[in-house]
This record gives sequence, structure tokens and C-alpha cells, in this order.
Amino acid sequence: MKKVDFDNDTITKSIIQTALPMLVAQVISLLYNIVDRIYIGRIENYGTQALGSIGLCFPIVILIGGFTNMFGLGGAPLFSIALGKNDRNKACDVLNTAFRLEVIVGIILMIFCELFASQILSIFGATANELCFSVPYIRIYLIGTIFIMVSTGMNPYINAQGYSTIGMKSVLIGAISNILLDPIFIFTLGLGVNGAAIATVISQFLSMLFVLKFFFGAKNEFQIAFSDFFRFHYAKEIIGLGLSPFVMQCTNSLVSVVCNNVLMRTGGTLYVSVLTIISSVRQILDTPILAVTEGASPTISYNYGAGKVKKVQSAIILTAATAILYTCLMWIFIEKFPLLFIKIFSDDAALQQLALRPLHLYFFAFVFQAFQYSGQTVFKALNKKKQAIFFSLFRKVIMVVPLTYLLPYVFQMGTDGVFIAEPISNFIGGLACFTTMIVTIIPELKKREANN
Repeated sequence: MKKVDFDNDTITKSIIQTALPMLVAQVISLLYNIVDRIYIGRIENYGTQALGSIGLCFPIVILIGGFTNMFGLGGAPLFSIALGKNDRNKACDVLNTAFRLEVIVGIILMIFCELFASQILSIFGATANELCFSVPYIRIYLIGTIFIMVSTGMNPYINAQGYSTIGMKSVLIGAISNILLDPIFIFTLGLGVNGAAIATVISQFLSMLFVLKFFFGAKNEFQIAFSDFFRFHYAKEIIGLGLSPFVMQCTNSLVSVVCNNVLMRTGGTLYVSVLTIISSVRQILDTPILAVTEGASPTISYNYGAGKVKKVQSAIILTAATAILYTCLMWIFIEKFPLLFIKIFSDDAALQQLALRPLHLYFFAFVFQAFQYSGQTVFKALNKKKQAIFFSLFRKVIMVVPLTYLLPYVFQMGTDGVFIAEPISNFIGGLACFTTMIVTIIPELKKREANN
């Protein structure tokens, strides 16, 4: 297995070697997540309604992703910093503690959400018309909770060791399986929305098997063991740092609930379908930024642990510049060719035209996403818990949620207000996060360099 050499490779080479397979994995993972929506939106007679109904399930899916990232993305920087310090024992303990957290919490989430699926979806705004699609879908999806938490949550620990191609393959197995199985279960077997959920669970299971094979393999230095590897003090560290990606995911879930509720009141189910399409487009456009920032994270963490300040600074600059250039280009592209993205998810001409204006409003300040992700990644990679958590909360909870209510009702903007809340928060939140990172982290790194 070929590894990335964080010690001797240049920063550019390290990030490319980590980010490129991660980009492929993210794209594949994206297909994994949105292929259901692509097929569901094309189910004859009820595809548009089903698409909106499945959109109401997103907060639960996002919540599961939040806990997955808490233990995965929360523990991986600690793992990388330990590797940089050549502390193999701590790295092994962190990994095994994270694995146990993924399994235990996965079981609890699955049981709780299975028991209260109808009540939860009703709170999210689902009526009887939507519940007939959303409840069966989410109950089947929840069966794979542990599968997705283990496969996705342990992937950052594969990448942190330098085995980014192995991490890519684990996602590839699940995504290809889902793409192949979806049309079989949805159309050939005539299972519709439920078939999409069944295909997803099977795909998640296959991906988990591949990840477990890697960690139980004799050639892997850091193995998952059944002996006493759960360390409560490391669990506390993992959760503390993991609160940042967790809060980001949970606030996305909260925003999804709020937006769905407001749109149901101001525009009806059709606008929930529009939001589902726009959220899916957002996932497509976010994928390369996430690949670059998360791909840079192991490099930043490892070199920070090893005391190589110059490399840390170079990684930060390269990451931010790449993300800013990409978001600028994508904003221009989506402004010129909006229908190209909308048509991916629906053949309904009326729905396509309805989605055009909200799409332009939503992505107006897309470039400032680069500032948010870059700053957030640096805080997380350097184990700056407080800053990472604060800026996760600031953009979504402090800004988007209040704006989603104020703009449609107080300022009488209707459905437009829901979609405008996002660019406003991107502009203010992104600049605040990035500026804070510059004025706090850079001086700290210079001081550390002077002391070495």
C-alpha cells in the first residue's frame, strides 16, 4: 500500500496526493448521496411529490452524518498530531476509541429514530401526504446507520495514515453498488422510494466491510482491536474537537427543518422540492472545496505536531487560494448555466422554471464559502476547539435561522427570504471566520517558529 510521505514530500505534493483521491471519493460519495434523488425525481406520476417528501428526511440523515463526523473528523486531527510526534500508542488508542464511539452511538441513534420516525418527521413539517413516502424510506435507511457511521467515520483515519487511495476505494465500493442497485430496486422490482432506501443500506454495508478489512488486516500498523482500547480521556478530546463538524452538520439539519417549515407555509410542498434540488446542487458544488480542505487537514495536523511551521503556513495559503479560485469559477458557471444543474434532479418543466430564481438567490455569495471552509479546517486541524465550534454556530444558528424567519415574515419577502438568508450568512460568517483565523493563527505560528 503506497503512503503519502508527510515528512519528506513538499506541501503541494502532500496535499495533492491526499486531496486528489479524496476528491474522487467525495465525488463518488456525492453520487452515493444524490443518486436516490435523481432516480426518485423521475418516478412516473409521483416523482416530484416523492422528491419533496424525501427532502423532509434530510435532517435525520444530516444528524447521523453529524455524529459520524464528530468521532471521525474530530479524532483524525488528534491521530495525525500524535503521528507527527511519533506517539504510536496514543494514535492507536485514539483510533480504537473513535471506532467504539461510532458503533455505540450508531446503535442508539438507529433505535431512537426507528421508534419515533413519524413524530420526528411531523415536527419537520411532513403532512399525511408526505409521511406515506418519508416514513417507510427513513425506517429502511436507518437500518444502515451503523454501516455508514463505521465506513464514513473511520475513513479519515485511513487518510491520516497516508492511504488516501484506500479511503477512496472504500467510498467507491458503496457508491458504485448504490448506482447499480437503485434502478433495479426502484424500477425493475417496482419498489419505488423504498427500493432506493434498500439499495442504499446494501451499499453502505459493502463499504463498511471494506473498511473493516483494512483495519483488521495484518499489514495495517493501527488495527481495530477488541481488547481494552476505549480511553475516556481520549473520548473527551475526540468529542471536544469533533463538536465543530458535529455542530456544522446539526446546524445544517436545523436549517433544513426551519427552511422546510417556512417554505411549507409560504409556498407549499412544491417549494420544498425546489429546496431539495438546490440542496443537492449545493452538495455538488461543495464537493471539491471539501476535498481540498479535508485533504489538507492531515498535512496541516501532521506538520503542526512535528513542529514544521513553514509547512503548516504553506498548506494554509495553498488551501485557501485553491478554494477561493474554485468558488469564483463555479459561481460564474452556475449563473450562466443554472438549468444544467436543475435538470439533473427533475424533468418537470414547471419545477425547473420555479427553481431558477431561488437558485440564483441562494448561490449569490457562494465564493465566501471558501473563506468559511478554509478557516474552519485550520481551526479543526490545529485542535482549536472553541474557535471551530463558535464559527460553526455563528453562520447557521446565529444568522441563518433568524433570517429564515425574519426575511419572509417581518420583511415580507416570502419564499425569496428563505433563499436569501444563505448568501447573507455566507458573506458575514465566511469573512468573520477567515479573518479571525488570519489574525490569531498566523501570529501563533510565527511565535512558535521563533521559539524552535
